[in-house]
Amino acid sequence: FRNHPFRVVDDEKMEETVKSVKQYGILMPGIVRPLDTGGYEVIAGHRRWRACELAGLKEMPVLVRNMTDEEATVIMVDTNIQREDILPSEKAKAYKMKYEAMKHQGSKGEKFTADLVGEAAGESGRTVQRYIRLTELIAELLDAVDHKVISMKVGEKLSYLSVEEQGWVWDCVKT
Repeated sequence: FRNHPFRVVDDEKMEETVKSVKQYGILMPGIVRPLDTGGYEVIAGHRRWRACELAGLKEMPVLVRNMTDEEATVIMVDTNIQREDILPSEKAKAYKMKYEAMKHQGSKGEKFTADLVGEAAGESGRTVQRYIRLTELIAELLDAVDHKVISMKVGEKLSYLSVEEQGWVWDCVKT
């Protein structure tokens, strides 16, 4: 999926998923949509797809759905946001993508849309807005939030600084 904000990592959890796929197969089909150029785009099930590859499978059961970019974004975010190992940067990018998609679909008002985005993940609209602010951080500061070098609250405050000012802060933090 274009700009997919979630990592698909070959770690211990992936090894467990591969073992499960080998033993039981895919218990929950992925969701794909047809591409105009032919083939399909995975909307939900990126980790399952990777596990199938690692298990030596050439196919994975999927549901094929026609959907707009906005609908695909909402489904992609909603099916991933509940995972427990999500980095703040992934959540921030995912919330922003869903927020923009819902705004484009016609949801009115920033607060209203943020509340709707948070609803599916059990978060308040304000929390969603805080995460979205993190997308305004330079990469180094966002990485520092991911690695708990700086708190999310501090990251949110720093996001209001210019790129140049954030660079100065990073120069101080890294030393």
